[in-house]
Amino acid sequence: MFNGCYLGKRVLVTGHTGFKGSWLTAWLLKLGAEVIGVSKDVPTNPAMFVEMGLAQRICHRVADIRDLPAMQAIIREERPDFVFHLAAQAVVSVSYVDPAETMTSNVIGTMNVLESLRTVDHPCIAVLITSDKCYDNVEWVWGYRETDALGGKDVYSGSKGAAELVIKSYLHSFFMAPDHPVRIGVGRAGNVIGGGDWAKDRIVVDCMRAWSEGRSVEIRSPSATRPWQHVLEPLSGYLTLGAALARTGDLHGGVFNFGPRAEQNRTVVELLSDLGAHWGFLRTEDAYRVTGNIPFHEAGLLKLCCDKALFHLKWAPNLGYPEMIQMVSEWYYAYYHEHGDMYSLTLEQIATYERFAEERNRAWTTR
Repeated sequence: MFNGCYLGKRVLVTGHTGFKGSWLTAWLLKLGAEVIGVSKDVPTNPAMFVEMGLAQRICHRVADIRDLPAMQAIIREERPDFVFHLAAQAVVSVSYVDPAETMTSNVIGTMNVLESLRTVDHPCIAVLITSDKCYDNVEWVWGYRETDALGGKDVYSGSKGAAELVIKSYLHSFFMAPDHPVRIGVGRAGNVIGGGDWAKDRIVVDCMRAWSEGRSVEIRSPSATRPWQHVLEPLSGYLTLGAALARTGDLHGGVFNFGPRAEQNRTVVELLSDLGAHWGFLRTEDAYRVTGNIPFHEAGLLKLCCDKALFHLKWAPNLGYPEMIQMVSEWYYAYYHEHGDMYSLTLEQIATYERFAEERNRAWTTR
């Protein structure tokens, strides 16, 4: 997988205790990487990071990405071959409660990672993850391209747009020098779902908590449409981008969207109905009820154009919608009802994803 470029390599993941970071860490371990994780805490309870016992499987370092001296020391000491920067304040509702936390984590934290990389003296590939929320969302029906305007009307979107500007300024001020040993790429994705997410105010998380307790779930925006994608989809994009940067400098500084096919666009109600069927709800109206309480702004539609990733990276989404629903449902059902080995189950799902990719001739499956 990925031309074997992660086998035996030192890979630093910021935000490794979060949902996406935990999945990425597990996949990197499966690929044979030596993982160094950097996070200030475990953000949820329960947490996928804890349930998989990842602290015992990697080099787990506790640090806040807003602490520049700490980040500089870690990069200097660990000398990673790859850096995947995922650490962020990633919940829209929290940005309304604590905008300063959101801005400093997402903007200053990103700057500190770049500042720590600016003075390294060894070859390193850095993939910096922002969000589809970085775009100025005018809710048009076609997908946003990497060249479209950045910056939204809310704090969370603004923080992601500002992080992109920090990356761009650092890239052109320092990292484009022909002798600089660091190559950088940027990944944008959103509406990611999958087993092991317990973050606040996320629809799938709310469902699984409620259904595991025998309750229906309250939903705010039943008609809101999202291009839902399994967490492994953008992660395969990030890993593909990292491998491409390691292979050639042609994509240095490139920005790429990673999103699902148009067929993945579903309303909240459609998503819940399909997930509920896997949980044994015979009538969809028993699975949820609509509340009028919408305490913060939510976009009605935001989707990405991923043609650039297809052209330059030969990357394409891998799962069909039913496959995504099944994988999400099976992970949570196993956690709440079977209390099994979640690390083994996660690796099994990654193996299934890889098998689908091989059968579908995805470019990144080359060995």
